[in-house]
Amino acid sequence: MSGLALFTLFHVALSLVGIAAGFVVVFGLIGGKKLGVWTPTFVWTTILTSVTGFLFPFKGVTPGIVLGIISLVVLAFTVYALYMKHLAGGWRSVYAVTAVLALYLNFFVLIAQMFMKVPALKALAPTGTEGPFKVTQLCALILFLVLGFLATRRFRHAELSAA
Repeated sequence: MSGLALFTLFHVALSLVGIAAGFVVVFGLIGGKKLGVWTPTFVWTTILTSVTGFLFPFKGVTPGIVLGIISLVVLAFTVYALYMKHLAGGWRSVYAVTAVLALYLNFFVLIAQMFMKVPALKALAPTGTEGPFKVTQLCALILFLVLGFLATRRFRHAELSAA
């Protein structure tokens, strides 16, 4: 296996761990809890996913690079709210919103990559502009808007407890 293939595997593994941990964290927020090891696992694997994305061979500014930059800006607010402001006051809402948004951005890229790499999905949307791709991304957006609303509303008003 080539060095680039190993690096790609590492990048994908980080992303999948970040997405899985992110869903645990978001459902924790909906339950009004900050989930111990899941929270830093989500935050740091998601940061590393974005950072490692910049280490692939540069072929110009791509949507992936733009999303990586946006993700890192969002995650900067997540980290600040969590580690610097310790979720005090309005920073609880900032944390909830940015955590869900960071997870959504990572999930958005997962869907795009699946439509590019999985033959059955690529056949449905070879250019990524076809209906199946757009409907899938729209469904994901709606799901994350609902999760974001619930997470922000419930986490903001919950007594903070660790699970």
